[in-house]
Amino acid sequence: MTKPYVDQDVCIGCGVCVNTAPEVFRMTENAVAEVYDPEGAATERIQEAMDLCPVNCIHWE
Repeated sequence: MTKPYVDQDVCIGCGVCVNTAPEVFRMTENAVAEVYDPEGAATERIQEAMDLCPVNCIHWE
């Protein structure tokens, strides 16, 4: 299975991914997003979070 990841060097911490798929993404102490459960939501929901990301920092491995 392909898993999502966040390029934290690019992430601006807007929270769109967390709002879209909170079962998969969360904010770190450094105010950037991370994947904590790559299987927490359907692929379509994860892809939606990727598509909504304003800086395109979420990718599939």
